[in-house]
Amino acid sequence: MKIDKPGNTLPANSAGEGAARATGKDKSGQASAAQQPAGTSVSLGSTVAHMKNMESSMASAPAVNAAKVAEIRQAISEGRFQVNTSVVADRLIATVRDLIGGKA
Repeated sequence: MKIDKPGNTLPANSAGEGAARATGKDKSGQASAAQQPAGTSVSLGSTVAHMKNMESSMASAPAVNAAKVAEIRQAISEGRFQVNTSVVADRLIATVRDLIGGKA
């Protein structure tokens, strides 16, 4: 089965439009309203600071537990690693239920 590319493509931005966005000026050279100072202040609250702290702590944490990987690798090489197929099946079914939204 062959899937053809769609015939409609988006038009490229004109050079003037890209420059106007970059400088904050419209086509006539006037400063746009969004770039003019308005004297309004915005406070995002403590949630943003909390999220940034969580992000930095997650970034510094390793994504993989290297000790656990080494332990499993050793058990496989020694032939003592055993897979509990019923647990794997149960967790696979639970994951599929979560993904399709039928969290039962």
